[in-house]
Amino acid sequence: MKGVILAGGLGTRLQPLTLVTNKHLLPVYDRPMIYYPVTTLLNAGIDDVLVVTGGEHAGDFLKLLKNGKQLGVRHLEYAYQEGNGGIADALKLAEDFADGGRVCVILGDNLIERHIRDAAEAFRKQPSGARLLLKEVPDPQRFGVPRFDGGDIAEIIEKPADPPSRFAVTGIYFFDNDVFEICKSLRPSGRGELEITDVNNHYLRRGDLTWSELDGWWTDAGTFESLHRAAGFVAQGGANHAPGA
Repeated sequence: MKGVILAGGLGTRLQPLTLVTNKHLLPVYDRPMIYYPVTTLLNAGIDDVLVVTGGEHAGDFLKLLKNGKQLGVRHLEYAYQEGNGGIADALKLAEDFADGGRVCVILGDNLIERHIRDAAEAFRKQPSGARLLLKEVPDPQRFGVPRFDGGDIAEIIEKPADPPSRFAVTGIYFFDNDVFEICKSLRPSGRGELEITDVNNHYLRRGDLTWSELDGWWTDAGTFESLHRAAGFVAQGGANHAPGA
């Protein structure tokens, strides 16, 4: 299984900081944000990694990460996303990299306290489909939210005004190789983007979407409030032993 870190976008919610650099290169406590998803993959035994980025600061990733060897990455590639077409649009760029295999996809602004090894191992044993990582949060309306029927996901609703559960779909996903054809079949949402929630619901309708609950804290770092919260979490207890720790 290979790893894909989605680190594109314009980072408009973090302007003016993102006028001079990509959001995912901003510091979270004492390390660049991008280090944390790299470590999440490495801790799950995934050391073949693609970073998908975009915008005018994309070249800065090469300056920082180089070939990845200093962080423990065995093989590192880069892809460039033109425009801002959404998560599923960026994921399409990983098809050749995946080379017919499975992928673990992480949004570049997601930080976790512990690891995803158990979920990764469960997905490796799963015959087909996708696996999501969920986390109970105080503000699920900011995220994709699952509606449960017993212990199974019945539906995922994107940013619901009245969330059917307290769980959020985190920005960590496991997909089989069918994900690329699914992404190609999507139509843009009202935001003009290809939505990852539509991908997940496709697998749900197929009957092979599973999920695990993420241990420890989890946060994105895409707003000033969440960036500050992430730095506080790391300062208090680290984040899955980031490179250089």
